Amino acid sequence: MGYNVEESRILIDAKLLWFFVRCWIHLEVSMIPHEEQRTVKWFLIIFYIIFISYDIFYYYLLPIFSVVDRPIGFPSNFWYLTYLVLILLIPILIYLNKTNKISWIKYVFIITYMLTVFIVDIFTYYGSRQTYTNGNVVEVFLILSLPLFLDKRFFWIVSIGLIAKYVLMGIISNTSIVVLVSVFIIVLSTFSFILLVRFQGYVRAISTSYDNQIQGIVKGVIATLELKDPYTRGHSERVASYALLLAKEIGILSKDEQKSFYYACLLHDVGKVHIPDQILMKPGKLTSEEFEIIKTHPVVGEEAVKDVEGLTDSICVIRSHHERWDGKGYPDKLVGDDIPLLARIAAIADAFDAMTSSRSYRAAMPVEEAYKRILEGKGSQFDPKLVEEFKKVFPAWVDFHKKCLWGKTNDNVEVKS
Repeated sequence: MGYNVEESRILIDAKLLWFFVRCWIHLEVSMIPHEEQRTVKWFLIIFYIIFISYDIFYYYLLPIFSVVDRPIGFPSNFWYLTYLVLILLIPILIYLNKTNKISWIKYVFIITYMLTVFIVDIFTYYGSRQTYTNGNVVEVFLILSLPLFLDKRFFWIVSIGLIAKYVLMGIISNTSIVVLVSVFIIVLSTFSFILLVRFQGYVRAISTSYDNQIQGIVKGVIATLELKDPYTRGHSERVASYALLLAKEIGILSKDEQKSFYYACLLHDVGKVHIPDQILMKPGKLTSEEFEIIKTHPVVGEEAVKDVEGLTDSICVIRSHHERWDGKGYPDKLVGDDIPLLARIAAIADAFDAMTSSRSYRAAMPVEEAYKRILEGKGSQFDPKLVEEFKKVFPAWVDFHKKCLWGKTNDNVEVKS
């Protein structure tokens, strides 16, 4: 079954737009994690270099040239415990990196470091006549590097942790020198916090710009595909919006996961670019052969987006949104919980919009009737638990349905960064 000239032009346009979608989604979703990974790596390298170099200089080289008579070496053998812990941390951090838990690395490292140093200080100075002189210049580097991580929670953990360490050690060792150190840390932390807020503002603006461009390009692909069937115009955006409302009601996705899920829902029917016009727009009932061709679009769609890194966690939406709870769906005839949860959510949204929008072979169904049919499909077509959640979110779906401008782009539901 061949393509006509108009269909070929649409296919070419869709493929060109899809190329840009893949590039932009890959850039937007993978760039920030990659930059964080590189930041963490260089932070750790510089941290180790400064920490070791300062200790060698302060405790081994400076006493040789100092006019003050000071013993060469660490204040106590407990000092070596810090180095032992820092060495043992290396394979743990490598493991976290390989398992793609980049955000954990900085927390595990810093919390372990601060606790270890605090314990070593207690063992060294509690009940000792030595003057408390601990503190490594690496802590200055640590505070000034905090804005690079764009993480306020991490900032407060480090800043408050360092201040608490010096205050408690001042009490334990009965010395007032820690007051000056604490003030110095507060001043540095204030400066660092100002930079952090500015950096977050810049990144937020860039991220918003990327999001807007990605959504525009994805919607361009969808609009191009929908030229093949004017009756489905706006369907993908509405399904994505309905599905996102339901996912938010359940509360299972982070903000980044919501973004990936939303894009996957927008592209859930992208495989229909493979379907000839005479089948998609056929006003009457499809033959069994034609329906078999229609049933190929989830697999074709998954194949089209499988290499898009930003959609990896939600690609199941594209392949499995036509699966049924009772196992009578397609393409894999999955049953019950074997169907990915995100695909089960999209299935309800897809069915609801299909029923409440016009098709070439029938008029749109009232939302009340669509609601009734979703409930009737509980345990057969749809996940019973999700149908219960659907009942809760249905009023929001009705409001969204009323606000939609059929055939035009709508932005009533936003995916926020």
